[in-house]
Amino acid sequence: MRYHIRHKTTYRYSDRIILKPHLIRLYPQGDARQRLEQWELQVTPEPVGRSQFTDLDGNTLTKVWFHDPTPTLTITATMTVETLQSNPFNYLLDAWATALPWDYPHSLAAQLTPYLRPVQASFDPGAIALAQDLHSDSQGNTLDFLNRLNQMLYTDWDYIYRASGAPWLPGVTLRRRQGSCRDWAVLFMEVCRSLGIPARFVSGYQEGDRDQSDRDLHAWIEVYLPGAGWHGYDPTQGLLVSDRHIPLCASADPQFTAPITGQITPSRLPPPQPVTTTMESAIALEWLTNSESE
Repeated sequence: MRYHIRHKTTYRYSDRIILKPHLIRLYPQGDARQRLEQWELQVTPEPVGRSQFTDLDGNTLTKVWFHDPTPTLTITATMTVETLQSNPFNYLLDAWATALPWDYPHSLAAQLTPYLRPVQASFDPGAIALAQDLHSDSQGNTLDFLNRLNQMLYTDWDYIYRASGAPWLPGVTLRRRQGSCRDWAVLFMEVCRSLGIPARFVSGYQEGDRDQSDRDLHAWIEVYLPGAGWHGYDPTQGLLVSDRHIPLCASADPQFTAPITGQITPSRLPPPQPVTTTMESAIALEWLTNSESE
């Protein structure tokens, strides 16, 4: 599938402020599952400098820094992406990973340590109990366990729209039996990790309804399957991730997938009153035919 995406975010401040350096995570991943054809980033006011680099998770970030005070900040990323993973079942697990719990080779366990830690200091007891129940129901079969977890959230729980805010902690989502896509992703991650399955949080776009004009950034989860690598599950859609998802970045910690992060300071000291910020974001996604690239 080929997509053209335009993602525009505007911040408005109640007074002129000074922008500290900002990090922008709106550069799509490029690997065997996805190919980036075109990408452009426009920032207003014009930064005095910008640089691109790869973070510890392998994501491409853009850092921008500024000089003069401003009442607004607008960041617009446009991109054309071809997704390549049409069959999400095209893989072969290592034999030792077909049943849970896994007996990791020492070297692999060391590499996956960040993706096996609990969201907080220790695993949520409710997440542990849910993992144990699903393990019993699936008779320890790895893929059956993951599919049951994905379908349980999709069919039995209530999806709610939350435009902003950090993901809920796993215990909050469990008690309420509802949540947004990012809340379910964090819970999915916690349940998997409590049973020794490496998992990471993914931020990006999803095809959705072609007749829908308003879109939002989406979140899902990827688990590491020995012998097959990272594979995505989207409990909001009840689907395995294939060529209808466009990942931007992934991390063991959701905070490192935020599309834009940065700080501001008042341009007048002391400021006449506390500076307030409003944010508007608009995402447009267009389907492209192959002939349009010729």
